[in-house]
Amino acid sequence: MKFLNELQSQLDEKDASSPPIHLWNPDLSGDIDIRIEANGDWFHEGVKIERQALVKMFSSILRRESDGEYYLLTPVEKWRIVVVDTALLAIDVHVLQEGQQEQQMIFTTNVQSQVLLSDDFPLSITFKEGSREPHPTILLPHHITAKLSRAVFYRLVDLAVEKEGMLSVVSNGTVFELGKIDD
Repeated sequence: MKFLNELQSQLDEKDASSPPIHLWNPDLSGDIDIRIEANGDWFHEGVKIERQALVKMFSSILRRESDGEYYLLTPVEKWRIVVVDTALLAIDVHVLQEGQQEQQMIFTTNVQSQVLLSDDFPLSITFKEGSREPHPTILLPHHITAKLSRAVFYRLVDLAVEKEGMLSVVSNGTVFELGKIDD
């Protein structure tokens, strides 16, 4: 727990809402026993982290690198963690100028961060192996992803427009396909 307390105090000294982790490139400090489960729960040494403020703080210093691994970063430390599915969950979507050409979709995550669905932060839909169950995700800053909750995905389907057998939504001038309509 010493690591958690030291990290919290380092971030309390700065504006933890948006640390400049893109500028931080310390050497690997090692692995830390932090795990993000598929349902979005964070665990440290096998114990669920119940303090949402701590989860939010950790998410603000989380980065996925080109090796596919996830790291918690400070200016001088880099700790590898385990992410089972996606780092965050998209739990809400707010639509501005709904139904218009200028429509924008803003997703809110389980740590209250927000991202505009756009070319920079696209929607991706894959399917779980061996099934037709969709696995929709949105890219977030620092190459992490958020899985869309079932309710958020259904909201997108409700907002979708059908064209030539394909459902799609538009946000920030970009069309995002949700999938084909089955006959």
